[in-house]
Amino acid sequence: MRHFSHSPDRERTFRSTYEAVYPDLIRFVQRRAHPDHAEDVVADAFLVVWRRLDDLPVLPEDARAWIYGIARNILLNTSRGEQRRSTLSVRLADAAAMTYPDGDTDPIMNRVDLARAWRLLSEVHQEALSLAVFEDLNAPQAAAVLGISPVAFRLRLSRARRALRLLLDHLPQPSRTPEPSIGRTTRP
Repeated sequence: MRHFSHSPDRERTFRSTYEAVYPDLIRFVQRRAHPDHAEDVVADAFLVVWRRLDDLPVLPEDARAWIYGIARNILLNTSRGEQRRSTLSVRLADAAAMTYPDGDTDPIMNRVDLARAWRLLSEVHQEALSLAVFEDLNAPQAAAVLGISPVAFRLRLSRARRALRLLLDHLPQPSRTPEPSIGRTTRP
């Protein structure tokens, strides 16, 4: 690893840190994440380094470890987000199954219906539901993200839930009869 020195010049300090740590950091991340995501994680890590450059440890090995910790936290946050999305899929699928209590409804079709309904929701409704379900934020936290009051967020979330329920209740049901083969004609 190349050594770097702290400089009063912030940009020079960052540049020398980047040049010294980047090759090791990209390998560190590639061993822990999908290769397609490694560059993004490293870029996010160096963005944090830039913002917190005053906290950069003086010794090069300590700085390297500190930056590894930043990258690790980004990876953990990404993993938690993916886990929340997976959990949401299961919870939404369970909710969709409860929407159709008749015994002959296929749970896979419920999941497909939910995906179709989600795509039909407005961005405002998707955002409200995502903050509450994907990100697991309470009303004051989600309201802070959106820059609105908690009361306004609760109202927005209530409307989003209602819109999703209406879409699930009114989506056209796929036909359960087999479609005719291509090239075959039916005669009246």
